[in-house]
Formats: sequence, C-alpha cells, structure tokens
Amino acid sequence: MGRIRRWAPRVVGIVVTVACLIGAGRLLWPQPGLHEQPGSTVRQLAFVRSALDEGSDTAAQRLFPEGYVFSNVLYGLAWVQAAHTDSGLRDDALRESRWALARVESDEGRAAFSPGLQPAYGVFWAGWTNWLRGAILSLDRSDTAAVQRFSAHSAEIAQAFSAAGTPFLPAYRGQAWPVDSTVAIASLRLHDKLFGAQYAGVIDRWLEQAEGRLDPGTGLLPHQVSPTDGSMLTGARATSQTAILRFLPEIDPAFARSQYARYRDRFVAYPGGFGPAVREFPKGVDGSGDVDSGPLVAGISLSATVVALGAARMNGDSALAAAIGSEGELIGLPVDLPWSKRYAFGLLPIGDAFVVWSSTARPMMAAPVVAEHDIRWWWRLPWLLVLGLITLASWAWTLARLRRGRAERHAIGLTATPQ
Repeated sequence: MGRIRRWAPRVVGIVVTVACLIGAGRLLWPQPGLHEQPGSTVRQLAFVRSALDEGSDTAAQRLFPEGYVFSNVLYGLAWVQAAHTDSGLRDDALRESRWALARVESDEGRAAFSPGLQPAYGVFWAGWTNWLRGAILSLDRSDTAAVQRFSAHSAEIAQAFSAAGTPFLPAYRGQAWPVDSTVAIASLRLHDKLFGAQYAGVIDRWLEQAEGRLDPGTGLLPHQVSPTDGSMLTGARATSQTAILRFLPEIDPAFARSQYARYRDRFVAYPGGFGPAVREFPKGVDGSGDVDSGPLVAGISLSATVVALGAARMNGDSALAAAIGSEGELIGLPVDLPWSKRYAFGLLPIGDAFVVWSSTARPMMAAPVVAEHDIRWWWRLPWLLVLGLITLASWAWTLARLRRGRAERHAIGLTATPQ
C-alpha cells in the first residue's frame, strides 16, 4: 500500500503531461478535417444514432422548440455530406438519412409547429425538411415518390414566398427569423439544380427583397424580423449568421462573399488572446445569452462557434475552419473509441449532431469556394502556454506530495528508532 501511495503522485504527473502533450500536438499538427476522415465521421454518427435511439431528440425538444427536428435533420444531412465525400458510404447514408427524414415528418416532428401557416408548419420546419429531401435525392433520384414529394413541397414553399409581402416567412405564428427563410430558399435552388430551373424568379425576388432589409448596423441579414413586412426587430447575431452563411453560397455566391466578409469582421474575435472564436453579438455590442446561443463566455457563443466551422468551410475560409476544429479537439473533451466518438463526454448529443454536420460541410450545388482569409499567426500560443502551465502545476503538486511523503516516512523512522 505504501508503494502505491508513493507512486500515485508520479502517475498523476505523467497522465497530465501526456494529456497536455496530446493537446499540444492537436494544435501544432492538426489532424485533417473530419470530412477527410471517414472513420472518424462514421464513429461520430454512430454515437449520434445511438443517442437518438435512446431518445436524445425528445430530450433536446425539452431544451428548445426545434430540438427534435435539429437532432434528426442534422444527423441525416451529415450522412449525405459524408457520402458525397466518400461514395463508399452511399448505401448507409441513404438508409440513415431516409430514417431521419421519416422522424422529422412524423407527428412528433411536426408537433411544435402550426399546420395553418404558409408553408404548412412554418418556414423553419418546411425549409429544413425540404433541404433534407433534396439532399437525399442528390444521392439517388430513382425513388419516384420521393421526387414527387420534393417537387410538391418545393412548389408549396415557392407559392408561400410569392404570396408574401416579405422575404422572411414566419416559423411560428407572429414570429419570423431570416435564417429559416434562407434554408427554404436554398431548398428551391437545390430543386432547380436537380430537376431544371423552375424557381429562379422566386429566388431572385427573394434576394432583392432580402438585400433591401439588411441590418443597418452591420450590413448583414437581421436575426429576427416582423413577420408582416420583414422590418428588423433584432440586429444580426452569430447564432443565425453562422447558419445563414452555411446556405447563402448555395443561393448566390456573390452575395455570400460580401456577407461573409462583413460577418468575419464583426463577429470573429480573440477574447483575452484566445481564439479564434465567434461572438454572439457584433463587436461593440453586448448582450445576454439565450436558448439559441447558450451561455456566453466573454461574449463568445460556443454553439455559434461550432456552426461557424461549417460556415467557414462553405465560404472557403480554410484557416478559420482548421483553427476552430483544432480548438474543438482540444477543449471539446472528445472521447474517441473504436466504435464511437463523442464530445463533452456525450452529455449533450444534439451538440454532437451540430459538430458532425459542421465538420462534414461541403457545397451541395456550387463549386467549392476558394478565398483568402487570414487568422492571427500566433493564435496557438495562448493555448500552448496554458497547457505548459497545467503541466508545470501538476509536477509542482507531484513534487510537493513526494517531499511530504518522504518527510512523513523520515518522521516515522525517527519515532521508531530506539533512544
């Protein structure tokens, strides 16, 4: 027992040192993105699927109104994105994405939304569901019934935009967010890509109207608007911007480039020298976190930063995407097993769904974007300094414990020596 006690501090020091060295290695020699590591992607998807089987989507619904839909739709989309990169995953991707679509279209998937809205169940549900339908068909268009459903729902969405006096349709009664309409418009563009130009007029009208309703403070699409005329209620915020910029390159690459440049200037930050990370509110604006952003740390939204990985990839910002990915592997507490991979010990599976959807991001229609964006060359240094200090602190504690142990044994030896 005494030998175990003497070795325990050394073991702690060694374990902490190895963990810090692994973290430093992930920063200095980052692994290829998950989209380039099919095995890692599949392990992540395996965890998300097992969590869904155990009811993680229903649990997420208790956290926020879109939790059930996001849990399933992101899982299905990540499979499709992975299969576009690795054709060997196609059969699995079709099976799993169709399974996810069925859950989104189920009574439980529609329960939080109003069937009386136009399009039915609101533009959030209609847009994300239709994007997943089209994504599945981008892998396989042989299912005639699926093609007809996609065409019918696309027509319904187009009609709703044509009849509205605003480019931003309601997701719930009396509430509208531009990000939801952006997804729906992207689904129309995907329809035209797969089956011939049909909705170009609707899309062009939407772009013209949307560009006339930008947030004057940032020049970006607003966060929340009036459902009647599209006037701004809340200025641009990162939780919606990062999702908007996932889809704008599919709709209009030129508009996306200008919006992404503005977003990057106003939202990408290095709080306390750490980062890069994404602020929830533009620089110079303070605010509180909510159910969308999660708790803010020095103004940073962790959820928006995760989604920003995908936005960066879609807009050709490989430097930012790589940095966010490396930081995620460092501070995201990944547990990588031969059969699954999860972050934050798997405590919030919907977070894992956002991670794998973001890390497999790729254009569904447009050609890959090539752009020049820089990040601070020294962004790794603060993280490496922290890892070094943790290592030094662990060994200082280890040496203190060893000295105290030797002193205790010496005192015991003196007490046991006959006088």
